[in-house]
Amino acid sequence: MCGIIGYVGNENAVPIIVEGLKKLEYRGYDSAGLAVYADGAFEVVKRKGRLSVLEKEIEQNPISSFIGIGHTRWATHGNPTDENAHPHLGHQSKIAVVHNGIIENYKQLSEKLTAKGIKFSSETDSEVIAQLAEYYYKGDIMETIIEVVNKLEGSYALGIMCLDEPDTLIAIKKDNPLIIGVSEHGQFIASDVPAVLKHTNKIYHLNDKEIAVLSEGAVQFYNIDKEPLQKPLETITWSSESAEKGRYPHFMLKEIMEQPKVLSDTINSVLNRGNNKTIIDNLDFSQFNKLVITACGSAYHAGVVAKNVFEQLCRITVEVELASEFRYKDAVIDDKTFVVLVSQSGETADTIAAMREAKSKGAVTLSIVNVVGSTIAKEADFCIYTAAGPEIAVASTKAFSTQLVLLYVLAIRFAVQLGKLSQGAEQQLISEIKTIPGKATDLLKQVDFIQKYAATCVGYKNVFFIGRNIDYAIALEGSLKLKEISYMHSEAYAGGELKHGTIALIEENTLVVAISTCKRLYSKIMSNVRQVISRGAKVLLIGDCSASEPSDKLSYISLPEINELFSPSLSVVVLQLFGYYVAANKGLDIDKPRNLAKCVTVE
Repeated sequence: MCGIIGYVGNENAVPIIVEGLKKLEYRGYDSAGLAVYADGAFEVVKRKGRLSVLEKEIEQNPISSFIGIGHTRWATHGNPTDENAHPHLGHQSKIAVVHNGIIENYKQLSEKLTAKGIKFSSETDSEVIAQLAEYYYKGDIMETIIEVVNKLEGSYALGIMCLDEPDTLIAIKKDNPLIIGVSEHGQFIASDVPAVLKHTNKIYHLNDKEIAVLSEGAVQFYNIDKEPLQKPLETITWSSESAEKGRYPHFMLKEIMEQPKVLSDTINSVLNRGNNKTIIDNLDFSQFNKLVITACGSAYHAGVVAKNVFEQLCRITVEVELASEFRYKDAVIDDKTFVVLVSQSGETADTIAAMREAKSKGAVTLSIVNVVGSTIAKEADFCIYTAAGPEIAVASTKAFSTQLVLLYVLAIRFAVQLGKLSQGAEQQLISEIKTIPGKATDLLKQVDFIQKYAATCVGYKNVFFIGRNIDYAIALEGSLKLKEISYMHSEAYAGGELKHGTIALIEENTLVVAISTCKRLYSKIMSNVRQVISRGAKVLLIGDCSASEPSDKLSYISLPEINELFSPSLSVVVLQLFGYYVAANKGLDIDKPRNLAKCVTVE
């Protein structure tokens, strides 16, 4: 879960690399570094801490080159230190490497090299790649890289430079993302598009075990057998401005506010035109007897919401699995199982592994992703894309919301195929979905009240989110949003489970966020509200508040009327804003919460 940037061209590589690292800092911010070729040697600068520390060092001691590699790190092996920061050099300082991923057999490899007298200068698994490369190097850097990666077990995206070929930058990947950008003034490697978008919107996506050889004026591709490859050049359609904060203090707030537009774009993509509509219209769900949804984090919560929608509309049993568990549980699936994989990046390591496990057992797979050309998008049998655009903040907001609406439409289409929905009922539900962007806009106008209420909540030690049925599903996401950016302890529970142990934790100065959009269950959730208030808790009620009277213990935020199946798309907007403003009032680094990274490409 690190960010890689590399450049070779006719401009100074240093500011280009630093600027690219700024766009990738959401991928890792424990340390940062760069290496450039200058005067016959590598000049390496790397520092613990945020990128600003590295920038200050470079300002004080300027360097310049036409080729270089940079890295921003999220620590997996070894603490965040200057020594553990990338790039890493081999023992003769002849080869420089940046790495994203995990080398699972690094201990065996490092022990072998240590026995031959090679000394390591870091605690990382990544350094073994540079040391191994120098050990095997005999004058052909591509041959060396092939020999090295054949020894590696695990995942990697690599940017490599060699002193003997000072005008060449080499890249190779396995299970971690890496793109190649091309421009008139030079060529790039990067972990993600925003790092290069200021310079070019023309990119290639590397597939596993493909090698890219970059020089100032050209890019050549090879397979692991050194055979030349022809790859399609892709054009990125979104602008570099869409990956900027603009007038907002944080990317997260900007992305929350963008939800009406991206929801509308995603809904149109699946209902009115385009590849999404074609794929969903042509899927034949009647051949399957089982539906499994698997994902991680917020995407998993989208799956939990979707379970309620699929089961109610299609009248089938749906399993929702954490991808990190699914990949190891020997799941009971076969060629009659339809597996839906949900991932913002399309590069989530556990979800990739879950997909491959499902396919190996004969299941048909469909992915819902936000990144065109990502691993999951390419390997799933079918893929539909959210139209969320670039999501930079680590905490997912607009990507989650767009995943939900695609899952809604998928459930409706399957229900029609199974004969569970009439054409009239289908159109009624579709009409409701079309109202979501406008109703989200109305909710965003309540931002002042939510901000003021959140300001009163920064002192709570524990926050509990409760709901029933689909409200419980979205409570899981609300709890995650709060804990990951505010560092406050929060948990989500089905309302009926309070009396089975959790209510023992309710006391004075406890906050309970209760979600109530299911009219038939309103009295049930209000019973839970009264129970926690009687024990000293304060409650924020979100949803149907028509019969509630505010008090010093009870505050509420009403939601616009909508079919309860689609209510999570509205309640989540309030939950996102609440989590954001609690964290903002605590003065925290909202876009880059501690210990987290945007794209989880390691176990």
